[in-house]
Amino acid sequence: MTKIYYIRDQKVMLDSDLAELYRVETRRLNEQVIRNMDRFPNDFMFRLNESEFESLMSQIATSKRGGRRKLPYVFTEHGVLMLSSVLNSKQAIQVNIQVMRIFNRIRNMYLDNTELRLEIEQIKSKLIRHDKSLELVFGYLDELIEKKSQPIDRKRIGYMPDTDSF
Repeated sequence: MTKIYYIRDQKVMLDSDLAELYRVETRRLNEQVIRNMDRFPNDFMFRLNESEFESLMSQIATSKRGGRRKLPYVFTEHGVLMLSSVLNSKQAIQVNIQVMRIFNRIRNMYLDNTELRLEIEQIKSKLIRHDKSLELVFGYLDELIEKKSQPIDRKRIGYMPDTDSF
């Protein structure tokens, strides 16, 4: 199961998930973050509002707050990186390396999908052009078939006796 969520158009991780990874209590992680709040601007970390939290809990099939009194903090990729300087332990550093690798994999998957989408769009536009060309060719063929099936009205050449004179 993934621990990375998409909230406010950003990939983030919950404070409780990070605390579990770092093997510390969530409240201890949050204490360190609050003590070093100047290291965590809004693009590194933010607190979920009530509706975001409820939506997230429904996505991960959790109906209760699990004893939480406050709404959770979520950390962006840069916030997770900053946590390693706040939680200065070997475990924090190792976890941070793994989390960075996961974020990079997700970014690469997104880029790969973007390139694939662009290639598909190019193929679609080629097919549309080919369809138009084929329609034009079939239109010309239809015109030729119609001309061949029409009787040709030709005047006879040569001597023809008058049938009126006898």
